[in-house]
Amino acid sequence: MSSMKLKLPIFLAVMAVATSAFADDDPRHVRHELMEGVRDAAKPVGLMLRGEAEFDSEQLMQSLNVWKDAAAKFGDLFPEGTETGMDTEAAPAIWTDREGFDAALAKWAAAVDTAIAAAPDSLEAARPVVGAAFQNCKACHDNYRISDD
Repeated sequence: MSSMKLKLPIFLAVMAVATSAFADDDPRHVRHELMEGVRDAAKPVGLMLRGEAEFDSEQLMQSLNVWKDAAAKFGDLFPEGTETGMDTEAAPAIWTDREGFDAALAKWAAAVDTAIAAAPDSLEAARPVVGAAFQNCKACHDNYRISDD
């Protein structure tokens, strides 16, 4: 009897770890975390562009590189079967208009690459290239994300 009492908690702990490991590998979870990173990287850039924070070219480049990394990974995180569940904000249009989604993602990636290549060293130099990256990010959200508002 005491052997069984000991085995049950161990079994439950193993199952909890295994379940959490599978959830972490789920594309819905991975894409959510990736976009949270993009959001977090966008905050200081937005403050700079609005004049609410001092321009910091190092911070800008770090943020742009977070976006570049996300753009490179993001398109692969929408396999069939991940359209729903886990409170996904992915709009059905991602699967029904995959070419459009891929094109929008490519435009965002290209805008980010352009901003990185420009290596802006002032707010005036950053505004047009970073603004284009933000606009392409928003365009993708407008068509391929379910608003949580």
